Amino acid sequence: METVEILGLPARLMTTQQTDSSKSRRWPFWPVVPIYPYGRRRTLRQEVVPDTIWTFDQLQGIFYVVVPVRMTVVRLEQGGLLVYSPVAPTEECISLMRELEQRHGAVKYIILSTVTAIEHKAFVGPFARRFPQARVYVTPNQWSFPIRLPLSWLGLPGDRTQILPSTSAQTPFFDEFDYALLGPIPLNLGPFGEAVFFHRASRTLLVTDTVMSIPAEPPAVLMAEPFPLLFHAKDGPEDAIRDTPELRRKGWQRITLFAFYFRPSTLDIAGTLEMIREARKSPDRSKCNYFGLYPFSWQPGWQQTFESLRGGGRLFVAPILQTLILNRGPETVLDWVDKVSSWQFERVIPAHLDAPVATSPEEFRRAFAFLDQGAIGLEPLQPLPEKDFQVMRQLEATLVKSGVTPPPKTLE
Repeated sequence: METVEILGLPARLMTTQQTDSSKSRRWPFWPVVPIYPYGRRRTLRQEVVPDTIWTFDQLQGIFYVVVPVRMTVVRLEQGGLLVYSPVAPTEECISLMRELEQRHGAVKYIILSTVTAIEHKAFVGPFARRFPQARVYVTPNQWSFPIRLPLSWLGLPGDRTQILPSTSAQTPFFDEFDYALLGPIPLNLGPFGEAVFFHRASRTLLVTDTVMSIPAEPPAVLMAEPFPLLFHAKDGPEDAIRDTPELRRKGWQRITLFAFYFRPSTLDIAGTLEMIREARKSPDRSKCNYFGLYPFSWQPGWQQTFESLRGGGRLFVAPILQTLILNRGPETVLDWVDKVSSWQFERVIPAHLDAPVATSPEEFRRAFAFLDQGAIGLEPLQPLPEKDFQVMRQLEATLVKSGVTPPPKTLE
C-alpha cells in the first residue's frame, strides 16, 4: 500500500502483491482491442473520497503513447456499489473489487458511459460476467461497425442490460445520482454520446471523455511501469534508456503532446529510410525498444507547447473532440453543458489522465467556450495554438471529403 496526497488529503494506492509475470494481471482477450500493454494489465486502486469513491487505473496506448484508462466505483448509501466505465477485469482488478464488496456490499449497477469509445465498451461485458447479480445500464444509441449488432451480441448480458432512461428518476439509484446524457451527436459512422453522473453526497462528477486535466507529473500507474516514459524521453535513437525523475517527467510531457495533437508543431518525423539508417546507432535494438527505430525529432519550444496544452491543469476538451466531434452538434452540447453546470460539484473524475480534479461548474462551462464564447457567458480559456492543430485540420478535411464525418455546424 502506497500513500499519496490527493486534494490535500492522504489517499491510498492499492495493488495486489504480485509480480509482473503473475497471471493476476493477464488479459487474454486483448486481441479485441489490440493496444499496449496487450495481454498484461496492472491495476492501481486509489481511494478518492474516504469509504465512498475509488478509482481503478490501467494503461492503454499505441507506440508507447500510453495514458491511464479509469474505472470509478461509488459506495451506495443503500448498500452495495455502482461501477462507472469498467476496465479490464483481470484477476488483480477483481481481487481489489472483492475487497470493496466485503466491506460495502455487492456490485449492484454497472454503467457503460459512452457510445463510441471502444476502449471503454470492450470491457463492460466481461466485467459484468464477473458480477452476475449486477444490473447493467448503457448509454442510449449504442452502435457497432461495420455491422450494427444487438447488445447481447456485443457481450452484454441480455437478461440484465437496459438503456439508461432519459432521467435518473426512472432508475433505482435516483436518490443518490443525477445524470445527463450528451447526444446523440450525428457522425456518419455512428453517433457520439456520453453519460455524465453526479454523485450528490460527495459532490463528485464522473465523466468519460468529454473533459479532462493534464497532471504535471506522470500518473501513478505509469510510474509503476515507466518504460514508455523513458522511451519517449530520448532525443534520438542513439540515446540509451535511462531512468531519472527528470526523464520520466520529460517522457510524460511528450506522451501528452502525442496523445492530444498526434503531431504538434514542435515535432518532426523522419522518413523511413532515414529512420532505418539512424536505428543502427541505437545501443539497444531489442524488440521492446522497437529495434532501435526512433523517428521523432523534437524542436526547441516543445516544453512551452506542453505548458500551453496543460494550462496549469485546468479542465479542457481534447483537441480531437473540439475539431472532429462536438462541433458537429454545438447546440446539443451547450444544452447538455447547461444541465451539468447546474449541479454543485467540487471535483471531477475523468476516465483518463488526472483524477480527481478540484473544479467547479463555472470551470466546466468554460472548457466548452470554444463552441461559442457568448453562449457560455464566461471569460474563455486561452485558446490552444492553431499551429498545433495542423494535423487535426488535415484529418478533418480528409474525413469530411470521404464522408466519414459531416462538416462542422455553427450556432444559429
